Amino acid sequence: MKTIRQIADEIGVSKTAVSKQIANLGLRSGLRKNGNQFAIDEHQEALIKQAFSEKSQTEIANQSQTKTQTENHEVGDLVCVLQATIDTLQEQLEVKDRQIEQQAQTITRLTDALAAAQQTAAAAQALHAGTIQQQLLTGEAGADQPEQKRGWFSKLFRG
Repeated sequence: MKTIRQIADEIGVSKTAVSKQIANLGLRSGLRKNGNQFAIDEHQEALIKQAFSEKSQTEIANQSQTKTQTENHEVGDLVCVLQATIDTLQEQLEVKDRQIEQQAQTITRLTDALAAAQQTAAAAQALHAGTIQQQLLTGEAGADQPEQKRGWFSKLFRG
């Protein structure tokens, strides 16, 4: 036979907790009084310890479930943040793809304009070269050029 204090010390709880468990189990009327203490027999002791064991297992299960729920919530939050980041990056990528396409079109237009300008310049050079050649052949080249100024030295020997 043990006292409430002895059982409380063995389990690692307070005397009040053991007394409440005795009341919850309906064992109060079956306890024997030994002086000013209650004497608890082995069967009653086993029931009390079993109740505390079940209670602690339930608490452990609840804590484990709460921990799992918290971890799941944290993982869910992380997934949401990562999905939002992915969505933002995809939007930015689409904008960049459009910018690249626009720049490629601009480059194509500029390349075409440059090729046309080069053809025009080549044609103008050929035309100018043809005009000069024609002038040289007809003798007009000298007529268009103004008379060169001569210094006083050349005037002396000019005749």
